[in-house]
Amino acid sequence: MALDATTGLVLDEHALDDSVQRASEALLRHRKPDGHFVFELEADTTIPAEYVLLEHFLDRIDRPLQDRIGVYLRACQGAHGGWPLFHDGAFNISASVKAYFALKCIGDDPEAPHMRRAREAILAAGGAETTNVFTRIQLALFGQVPWRAVPVMPLEIMHLPLWFPFHLSKVSYWSRTVIVPLLVLMARRPQARNPRGVDVQELFCTPPEQVTDWIRGPFRSYWGRLFKSLDGVLRHVEPLFPHAGRESATEKAVAFVTERLNGEDGLGGIYPAMANTVMMFDTLGYPADHPDAVTAWQAVRRLLVMEEDRAWCQPCLSPVWDTSLAGHALAEAGLPTDDACVWLRPLQITDVVGDWAVRRPGLRPGGWAFQYQNPYYPDVDDTAVVGMLLHRNGDPAYAEAIERAREWIIGMQSSDGGWGAFEPENIHLHLNHIPFADHGALLDPPTADVSARCVSFLAQIGMPVYDPVMERALEFLQREQEPDGSWYGRWGTNYIYGTWSVLCALNAVGIPPDNPMMTRAVDWLASVQRADGGWGEDEESYGDAPHGRYKESTASQTAWAVLGLMAAGATNHPATARGIAYLAATQKSDGEWTELPYTAVGFPRVFYLRYHGYRLYFPLLALARYRKLRRGNAQRVEYGF
Repeated sequence: MALDATTGLVLDEHALDDSVQRASEALLRHRKPDGHFVFELEADTTIPAEYVLLEHFLDRIDRPLQDRIGVYLRACQGAHGGWPLFHDGAFNISASVKAYFALKCIGDDPEAPHMRRAREAILAAGGAETTNVFTRIQLALFGQVPWRAVPVMPLEIMHLPLWFPFHLSKVSYWSRTVIVPLLVLMARRPQARNPRGVDVQELFCTPPEQVTDWIRGPFRSYWGRLFKSLDGVLRHVEPLFPHAGRESATEKAVAFVTERLNGEDGLGGIYPAMANTVMMFDTLGYPADHPDAVTAWQAVRRLLVMEEDRAWCQPCLSPVWDTSLAGHALAEAGLPTDDACVWLRPLQITDVVGDWAVRRPGLRPGGWAFQYQNPYYPDVDDTAVVGMLLHRNGDPAYAEAIERAREWIIGMQSSDGGWGAFEPENIHLHLNHIPFADHGALLDPPTADVSARCVSFLAQIGMPVYDPVMERALEFLQREQEPDGSWYGRWGTNYIYGTWSVLCALNAVGIPPDNPMMTRAVDWLASVQRADGGWGEDEESYGDAPHGRYKESTASQTAWAVLGLMAAGATNHPATARGIAYLAATQKSDGEWTELPYTAVGFPRVFYLRYHGYRLYFPLLALARYRKLRRGNAQRVEYGF
């Protein structure tokens, strides 16, 4: 072992070399023949459960596959009897209802011990009538609740002008791609074929037909009460809308979807939008062999993960993110990144003007998507990380791609100085209070972590700190620092991720280590280090749990903390040495790390993620950077990531 996890003292530099070498070899074992990386991306059980229900909606049941998904669902059941939103998490009513429904469709006996425990937990939590909007829509599609259980979302939304208080361009890309095909379903109100006639009425404390108010509080604001009243009005007037307007709205929705169908990568590259597209085509009478219906179904099936004795469904694929991050780790270890860069370069989106252009007309496209293909929805975060990798590779052939990325990222900056993940100026916060948005994640406002990555990229390629773009961005990051010295992490869990991201950006622009933003962040990171030398953070920190704390340490969160400390000039800090010691001590003989806790997020408090690659490339990045800085090969972190 290279380091002593108790004292944090470097015992053997050769052992540190060995740790980096084994981690590099472990990562390279996952590289595809064409040079890219793509790791499994796991969410909670709602996605595989919804996939099971989709097959029953269509009467397209793959029995061997469903049996294997059943193995996965049963294994994820918690000690509380239900299903959580992340590994070892608390009971969640909506995830539990979907998992129970799926298992019953698969054929599990409702009186089997695991099903009885689940049912008891669901009823004790208030029953299926207390589930979220998306679960109630699933239940309505199967006739388990009346359609009045669902908020009113008229299909005529497709006709609303840009100036209207609600417009599809004013919500996030993920909301938009989910909503458009869903509007057709909510207007047509199809019923699942459900060939086995499965129902889950036993999960309701109050029979659904006796529930008088499905759109209930507590409302978070005046807006919530106002939208609740508006929902009541729409219920009375929607049936009076002209038939011609509804038909033309259907045509607009179908045109929107087909234009963005995105081949086998699917609408928006995300499961909910893809599944809604499949159901929309089916509801509109498209035969199963219609080219668009075939494409939509293939996109959904591509998300399946087939293991030896179980199967599950991913929420999306992450090849650009995985490849760029793995490339940075390999570069830090002194290994070539040519294969990764050659694979990434052609995926830059330069010929499709995406939905982002509604707010930025005239801006040339130049970003990268998160998935293999998603041209209407390039990802600002991915673009910054890919741009940094191409730049550090040093090949002049990438100069044009880097310049296009620079131009696009600058153009995507919001007026408050920050960047959102996919949209500029996506800050219509009142829309998070409509009844449909009970998940509170309808929007894509600027966040510290994405903004920090953009600052890092722009600084790395030479933008000076006094440039107006940089000045506004740094002011944004300064405003976003929490009272305890940390930063919120929107796309990674949570304050450890956000703090690491911003410290890298501050380092990249040359903020000195004695700057108060830096020192406060270092003090906070040191204060939440665990006794074993590592760091961990609970997904519940998106709720009421303490910032930066968890019952166990994880490899990825420890790596972020150590990388943040080094970016803040604290390479020789005892906390940094102890963090490196933890990584060395917990590395397995095959060079990998085990990490079961989820350390990323789709929608805070609603949808969490486990990137299976995080346990590989982030620890390697941290160990290799520590080795470089300790040996004096660099006086400071050389790159913005």
